[in-house]
Amino acid sequence: MNFFDFLADMCNPNLVFLPKALLVAVMSAVICAVTGVHVVLRRLSFVGDALSHAVFPGIAVAFAMQGSILLGGAVAGGAVALLIALFSQSRRLGEDSVIGIFFAAAFALGLVIMSRIPGYTGSLESFLFGSLTGVTNADILTVAAAGICILSVLAVFHEKLVLLGVDRDYARTLGLRVGMLDLLLFLTIAAAVVVSVQTIGNILVLALLTAPAAGARMVTDRIFPMMVIASVIGAVSAFLGIWASWALNLPTGASIVLVSALLFILLWVFSPIRRH
Repeated sequence: MNFFDFLADMCNPNLVFLPKALLVAVMSAVICAVTGVHVVLRRLSFVGDALSHAVFPGIAVAFAMQGSILLGGAVAGGAVALLIALFSQSRRLGEDSVIGIFFAAAFALGLVIMSRIPGYTGSLESFLFGSLTGVTNADILTVAAAGICILSVLAVFHEKLVLLGVDRDYARTLGLRVGMLDLLLFLTIAAAVVVSVQTIGNILVLALLTAPAAGARMVTDRIFPMMVIASVIGAVSAFLGIWASWALNLPTGASIVLVSALLFILLWVFSPIRRH
């Protein structure tokens, strides 16, 4: 299927789910890209991985109760973000140790819940690896509203979050509430993960948090341009990934992630500042 055939399918009234999936994928990619700049700069990939798996039990519970998948994931992700932020304040434990404990526990809990749901495998597969189908108008509005909230929070606390990432001790001497800012960032990451579950899947969403931001890091050292470039990379990855998924019958999340990884490799190879 060539590019023009894909555009024709996008306009086909019998394939109304396709443009909806593309819209949600692009919005999710932009949200993850902007949030991912903080993840990359603070080297919080492990946190992103933990929170992407932390939403799993919430998704499983919501599915079992026939409730909102997004709401279930948000509750679970928020709870684990709170626990990580709380326990990681102890100087006797490394942040990675705390993250590892709650990351594994949350995912294990999700597996236990899934094992108790009859016939869960096929039904929950799309939330693990992403899917083109099943995106509703309500999902679009939810992702748009969540995206506005996430980006607004990052904009309001931008300077404090950047300062915290550059020099944590200096931020503390200025009187910034480091623990609360950590919690705020973790909750933001969890929210970005939740809104991406529909098209990317929670297993692969970490790549969408890191690859576009890492690619942008190869181009610029300035924070705001980095966020803009990361958003463009994320949006392009979503578009080309959806096209590949539809044309070649590939898993949606995997296609988007592979495209974003390829774009990162190209930027790394051709970046004039990658060795500085």
